[in-house]
Amino acid sequence: MQDTAMLVQLGYTPNEALVEQLDKIKSNTAGYEKIDKHIMDLNDHLKVENAYVALSNSKDYFKIKIESPTPELAQEAHEKIKHFSEKFKIQVEKLPSKETYYILGYEQ
Repeated sequence: MQDTAMLVQLGYTPNEALVEQLDKIKSNTAGYEKIDKHIMDLNDHLKVENAYVALSNSKDYFKIKIESPTPELAQEAHEKIKHFSEKFKIQVEKLPSKETYYILGYEQ
């Protein structure tokens, strides 16, 4: 998938800085070429729970942010992330005390 198309699907207006940031994330994400489609699918599936995939500003990874208005929706989002991680062998890291995960990459 082209960088600009991915940025648009994630809700960004592409510019040079975002393309550079995406390039860093792609090179830092283990096995990125095997999981990029799955990341976009996850983003689509999480929208109903008010959760989404975004570019992290603090680390060179994609992050998954859960902003669900109810605990039930948040729990559903966590379950989808767990299923995504297990099904596609993708390593994620949950940040302590936050409703945020980092997508670290494909588990070899």
